[in-house]
Amino acid sequence: METILKCENLCKTFGKRNILKNVSLEVKQGDILGFIGPNGARQNNYN
Repeated sequence: METILKCENLCKTFGKRNILKNVSLEVKQGDILGFIGPNGARQNNYN
């Protein structure tokens, strides 16, 4: 299947706090992807 999203070594910080550190992922057409936070809530802020 065709790759529709690919991220390599993604990092995100809030102040001095590392939220994501060197995260890589690849999403192919037809895949289902969700992000779940530490409290089980879905995360929908991708700035």
